[in-house]
Amino acid sequence: MNLGEINPILLIASLMVAATPLLLAAIGELVVEKAGVLNLGVEGMMIVGAISGFAISVETGSPWLGFVAAAMGGALLSLLFVLLTQFALANQVASGLALTLFGLGLSALLGQSYVGIKPPSMGDIHIPVLSDLPVIGPILFQHDPILYVGIALTAGVWAMLKYTRAGLILRAVGENHDAAHALGYKVVRIRVLALLFGGACAGLGGAYISLIRVPQWTEGMTAGVGWIALALVVFASWKPWRTLLGAYLFGGITVLQLNLQAAGVAIPVEYLAMSPYIITILVLVILSADKSRAPASLGRIFHASH
Repeated sequence: MNLGEINPILLIASLMVAATPLLLAAIGELVVEKAGVLNLGVEGMMIVGAISGFAISVETGSPWLGFVAAAMGGALLSLLFVLLTQFALANQVASGLALTLFGLGLSALLGQSYVGIKPPSMGDIHIPVLSDLPVIGPILFQHDPILYVGIALTAGVWAMLKYTRAGLILRAVGENHDAAHALGYKVVRIRVLALLFGGACAGLGGAYISLIRVPQWTEGMTAGVGWIALALVVFASWKPWRTLLGAYLFGGITVLQLNLQAAGVAIPVEYLAMSPYIITILVLVILSADKSRAPASLGRIFHASH
């Protein structure tokens, strides 16, 4: 065992990379839940985004086009959830689970010919002066562009929910859809837009895993990140900045357990691999006592005839 091999600067920098797919998926789901919809299909949308982004990136040679395709793939899959829950008024929990299973199957089918292929590299941003700073430079200013997109999305969602009319309407629909409908707001339209945004964010998160975090395609490579993103929204009490902190906390645990494995710590590998999920469950158990912060209409079906 040699803990001296763990470089704290690299550890923090890789923590931010590990947190990004989780943050992208969670911030999209936060908007969806703020609109009063519970979409358990995040994992399915992420894996479809992962293969959509990977395939287009390989075929065109452009990672940027890959990320655009991933966002579109996730949004398209969320349309299926829209049809089921907003128009057919199906149960949201059952529809979300079906969406995840469908996404996992579809991605496995589409990805058969892409196993073992290396995608084109996106490369990191180099900011003059800032990137060359000791310690701070490698941690904050030597990452890929999508990592910064994730942070910017978090800031944008926070500002939208807190300061804009659109954010106020979205929160009103999530808190009491009948009252929002009575005031003349288009509840279904607002929820459809929120779901499309959530799907696009999940797709981006999936593509981040297949194009940057682990630049390859393997079946089921999201490995439960979508489920952790769902837990993270609850952990963050539906607040964007807490979602960012939670993503970095989970990213830190994931990276730390990999580093501890590499350093030869005398703990069975299986226990280390389990640790991020165990901590997620413990946090949820602790926080589940306080249900008051959830949007009041979350998961409830809206009937426009009322």
